[in-house]
Amino acid sequence: MKKDYYEILGVAREATLADIKKAYRSLALKYHPDRVPEAEKKAAEEKFKEISEAYGVLSDPQKKQTYDQFGHQGIDQNYTSEDIYRGADFSSIFGDESDLGDLLGRMFGAQFDVGGGSARSSRRSRGHDIQYEVELSLEEAYSGIKKEIKFPRYEHCKKCDGTGAKSSSAMKTCSTCGGQGQVVMANGFFRMAQTCPKCHGQGKIITEYCPECAGKGLTRMTRTVEIKIPPGVDNDSQLRVRGEGEIGSGGSGDLFLFIKVRNHPVFERHDHDLRMDLSVSFVKAALGGEEKIKTLKEEVVMKIPEGTQSGKVFRMRGQGMPDVHGSHEYGDLYVRVMINVPSQLSQRQRELLEALSTELGESNSKSSFKDKFKKAFK
Repeated sequence: MKKDYYEILGVAREATLADIKKAYRSLALKYHPDRVPEAEKKAAEEKFKEISEAYGVLSDPQKKQTYDQFGHQGIDQNYTSEDIYRGADFSSIFGDESDLGDLLGRMFGAQFDVGGGSARSSRRSRGHDIQYEVELSLEEAYSGIKKEIKFPRYEHCKKCDGTGAKSSSAMKTCSTCGGQGQVVMANGFFRMAQTCPKCHGQGKIITEYCPECAGKGLTRMTRTVEIKIPPGVDNDSQLRVRGEGEIGSGGSGDLFLFIKVRNHPVFERHDHDLRMDLSVSFVKAALGGEEKIKTLKEEVVMKIPEGTQSGKVFRMRGQGMPDVHGSHEYGDLYVRVMINVPSQLSQRQRELLEALSTELGESNSKSSFKDKFKKAFK
């Protein structure tokens, strides 16, 4: 007498389709014949067949309704075992993660074809990405630049056109897989496709290797590429050049450029803004005047107001760095005035400054000390 399908899957009669799928997935992985010891394979095959049949009925609304009304008798009379198995939609069971073939392939190191059909083709791998650092001056980062860069990468060997063989006659079809690159083994309800151990998935056997690449099909070359770097890039900028990475069977990888902007002798960058120190004589700071400043954009004249103090910061709008996103917006330039005190004075300059000091009511500390010293030792 057949066991109850709900009992086989361990679910209640009011279980939802999601509950039924979850239960079957857990049991299918537990009792798959390839996951048990050799001594338990026969029992596992029977159990696996049993839970698959139960799922094939309970996952199909029409079959489930018939089973709920008439039990096994209604199912046996209206459906063949082939119909029941066909009702088990394996890809939908494992749809949240992958299809069953891919999932079992990850588990057992092979590819699976569920329920018959042709074996899956081997996955084609994309080439590795390449990272490259590009160094720029602040002026180049400001205006943008076209730059020619050279970097090493592996490319298809030109002598053998990437085949790895000395000539076309030096390759023959693999006798193990018949040129398919895979060998297929049937195991009950499943067909398992594995990479051919003889040709390693290539479908061809090289009888004589290319002398240039020693059969690898790749040679290390120096690649030259002209790249366009947009205005406004900074040290955290990263540019991607598609298809300029390593060569792969599934296509080339990408080239990632990391920007490094050298320090500037005058300007200090803060995001889109620039900062600089401007040395101004104390006379000009006191009397006022003008100073010419050569920014990254142009030469401008900055007015120094009368009585400007050392450390005073002036803002020059639009003289900073451009926005790298191309919005035509610029940051600002902040200019800090630093009073330049002369380290040496002529006699005439000293006299004039002492006269100014007297006029301003300032005491000359040096003269006061001399006077006090003379009075103390009279």
